[in-house]
Amino acid sequence: MVPHLTTALNGPLLDLEQRILNAQPTIEHWFRTQWQERTIPFYTSVDLRNCGFKLAPVDTNLFPGGFNNLNPDFLPLCVQAAQSAIEKICPEARGVLLVPENHTRNLFYLENVAQIALILKQAGLMVRIGSLLPDMAQPTSISLPGGNTLTLEPLQRKGNRLALENFDPCVVLLNNDLSAGVPDILKNVEQTVLPPLAAGWATRRKSQHFAEYDRIAAEFADLVGIDPWLINPYFTTCGEVDFLAHTGEERLAAKVDDILRRMRLKYAEYGVTHAPFVIVKADAGTYGMGVMTVKDASEMLGLNRKQRNKMAVGKEGVQVHEVLVQEGVYTFESIGDAVAEPVVYMVDHYVVGGFYRVHTERGVDENLNAPGMRFVPQAFESCCAFPNPICHPGDIMPNRFYAYGVVARLALLAAAAELEGR
Repeated sequence: MVPHLTTALNGPLLDLEQRILNAQPTIEHWFRTQWQERTIPFYTSVDLRNCGFKLAPVDTNLFPGGFNNLNPDFLPLCVQAAQSAIEKICPEARGVLLVPENHTRNLFYLENVAQIALILKQAGLMVRIGSLLPDMAQPTSISLPGGNTLTLEPLQRKGNRLALENFDPCVVLLNNDLSAGVPDILKNVEQTVLPPLAAGWATRRKSQHFAEYDRIAAEFADLVGIDPWLINPYFTTCGEVDFLAHTGEERLAAKVDDILRRMRLKYAEYGVTHAPFVIVKADAGTYGMGVMTVKDASEMLGLNRKQRNKMAVGKEGVQVHEVLVQEGVYTFESIGDAVAEPVVYMVDHYVVGGFYRVHTERGVDENLNAPGMRFVPQAFESCCAFPNPICHPGDIMPNRFYAYGVVARLALLAAAAELEGR
């Protein structure tokens, strides 16, 4: 069931939702033409923020790690979408080698790996899991909290192919974001690798993604007759930053000040009385590491040691020297006493569900992807794919979830364009 949300339901967002709903035939036709022109990532998740006057993506993940948090009722959607993706990419595929992160102690992440394997198996594929752990010499079985057992096997390289013992797969599916770089064993293989190695954080940058999103959001906004700012956060980048050495701080502060200035103008235009804020985060990486909320540029000049240490290092111990300065989008959704934000999951170009990331110890202007978060499965009911064209007073859930699916698919298009440019 859809959890009850407390949401800011006044102002331009309802108008935005109604515009999107009214334009549904035009929007879906436009999406169909876009899918025909793009190579779509195999799977994607998009973090959204809904603040009542704006609905926008704030992060797009090409190696989603939360399939175990989806509503199990929507497993058939995942299976059908996976079948569609495989048929387009490698129609003769029978075996898939799934390569996860090296998080053998994170059992909740491994539940996600088990769920991906289940989706692929039900799509008619033989699935085995190959580990990049250098010290794994033999198959290792791990018991999971949900009752399943996951078997990891040492990854092998045979010529230009990846393999496991007695298993020569047609397709390699990565659920490892390559934050620490691309291991030699994965380079120059002849099998289809999904997502491509260039999608990993060793080369990918969030700023490149949002540059593509900026263009796509403008085209979409023109299509439905809205201000693109309503679905698009301002952003800029700042390089040559060293938080530990105290270098680049003044330049970063100037970038923060510029985004805040632009936000104040928009807030004044729409009568928004909340204080604008920006999010400063590593331009590469995930897991919510290296992220901070800033409401005044002067804050960047007075970071304490704890803040510097937090911002200086990302996942896998990678040093942060390039940051994204992104317009902060409030979230005015909550479940109980926990602040919430929706995360939409897609396989191929299909919305297959999502969940709410919730946090009882974080505020409406903070990053929720942090220790202490939990997940509430969200069915998105039927409205993401098939919106009710009639909008009754109080019947705001279907409209909201259709809008979520639309904005998430815009981010998916941006990710496709981003990868094509590599």
